[in-house]
Amino acid sequence: MTGPLLDIARIYLEPAVEAHARGREILARFPDAERIPVASHWRIPELREADPGDYLRNKRDTLVLGVKKGLAFRPNGRSADFIAPSSSNGCAMACAYCYVARRKGHSNPISVFINIEEIAASIARHAARQGPKTEPNQVDPRDWVYDLGENGDLSVDALISDNVRDLVATFRGIANAKGSFATKWVNPDLLSYDPQGRTRIRMSLMPPAMAKLLDVRTSPVAERIAAIPELHRAGYEVHLNFSPVVLREGWEEEWGALFAELDDILPAAVKDQLAAEIIMLTHNEGLHEINLAWHPKAEELLWRPDIQETKLSEGGGVNLRYRTGWKGRWLRRFQDLLADRMPYCRVRYAF
Repeated sequence: MTGPLLDIARIYLEPAVEAHARGREILARFPDAERIPVASHWRIPELREADPGDYLRNKRDTLVLGVKKGLAFRPNGRSADFIAPSSSNGCAMACAYCYVARRKGHSNPISVFINIEEIAASIARHAARQGPKTEPNQVDPRDWVYDLGENGDLSVDALISDNVRDLVATFRGIANAKGSFATKWVNPDLLSYDPQGRTRIRMSLMPPAMAKLLDVRTSPVAERIAAIPELHRAGYEVHLNFSPVVLREGWEEEWGALFAELDDILPAAVKDQLAAEIIMLTHNEGLHEINLAWHPKAEELLWRPDIQETKLSEGGGVNLRYRTGWKGRWLRRFQDLLADRMPYCRVRYAF
C-alpha cells in the first residue's frame, strides 16, 4: 500500500448534510476539500462511470455524505441475527472480490450517513421489540446480534467520524443485543471505545501472500492478527472471519501456516471465546470485467471457470461459485485442517 489510506480532496454532499451536527463535524475535519452538492448519494454519475483504470484514486480522495433514508432491518442468520440499517456504504479499501463494488458501481468510495442518532435509535427500538433471546443459535447463545457494517468497514469509517463510537456506545445500553462488524483495518482508536463486551469484531483473515494480492489497501495480515489480543483486552468479543477462501495450488499449506501463526500468538483468553466464519469465494461477471481494467493479476485467482460454475443471483447478475460437490469437499478439508490446528475455534457457520 502506497500513500495514505485517505487524503480527502472532494466531498459530495446531499442538501441536508449541513443541517446535521455530524455532517458539520465531518466537513470541519476536511476544511480544504472541495464540496460538490448532489441530490442523492446513490446517483453520482462521475463516480459510477469513472475510468476503471483509475479505480483506486476515488477511494483515497473522495468522500460522500448523505442521509440514510430507509431504516429497515433484514433477518440474516449467518453473521448476525439481523442486518441493521448501515451507517455507511462503500470503502476506502479495494479488495478485489468485494461484492459492494459490483452492487453500487465502479470503485464505490466511502459514503457516510450523518443521521446517526436516527440509526442508533432505530436499533434500540428494534432490539426492544425482540425481547429476550429465548433459544440459543449459531449466531449467539444469549444476545440478538446486529450486523452494522454489511456494506463497508467500520474500522475505516472511524477515521472519518464518531459514528462507530456512537454505535458501540448504543450497544452498551442494550441488554439483549450486540453489535457486530467485520474488518480488515487496524484502527487503534477503537481501543478507547469501551464496548464492555457488547460489540463483536470479526477480524477477516487469509494467508498473507494471498492477501497481498487480493486485499488491496488493507492492513497487513500480521498487523490484523497482532491487534486481536488488544481488541479483546479493550472489551470487544473477537471472532475470526476466514473469507473468502480462494482455492489455488498449495492452499492447504498456506492456510495451515496461518492457523499455526494464530495458535502461537493468540492468548488463552481469546482462544476461550473464539469462533469463526468460513466463506468460500463467490465471484461475479461484472466485477470480473472491472478488475481486468485495474487489477488483472487478481483475476488469475478469482476467475476460474475450470473449477467454478455459474449461478444466477437474486438480482439477476451472473455469479461464479466453486462447483457443486467439489465445493463441499474442499470446505470439509478446510474445516478438518482448522480443527486439527485450532481445535478450540468453534465454526459458527461455513458457506
